[in-house]
Amino acid sequence: MQLNEIEFSSATPIDGYGPGFFRVGGQVFEGPVIVTETGARGWSGYQDQAPLEALAGQVDVIFFGTGVEIAPLPSGLRRELEEKGLGVEIMASDAACRTFNVLLSEGRRVAAALIPV
Repeated sequence: MQLNEIEFSSATPIDGYGPGFFRVGGQVFEGPVIVTETGARGWSGYQDQAPLEALAGQVDVIFFGTGVEIAPLPSGLRRELEEKGLGVEIMASDAACRTFNVLLSEGRRVAAALIPV
């Protein structure tokens, strides 16, 4: 089997995660975070919808990492984001990090909204 290293050109991938934190572009973020191709910023969680809605037109899909296990989003959040033209995919945070990185390496317009494990 041949392994190929993923190249991100100018995009910023998720480097790692652990209990209560994410590492993006070499910088550690404690708590929830929103990650796009240009980097990451802290996030207050599901009740903080404004930064998610601001991604409309910039990304096609947001991967929600809900922590250790898959969990539903708060009522209405998915509908509101989809009405703004954003795709929503829900998965555990580890899977959301991996999926984000793979699609980012393909040049896709993606974001991740992540709750720590």
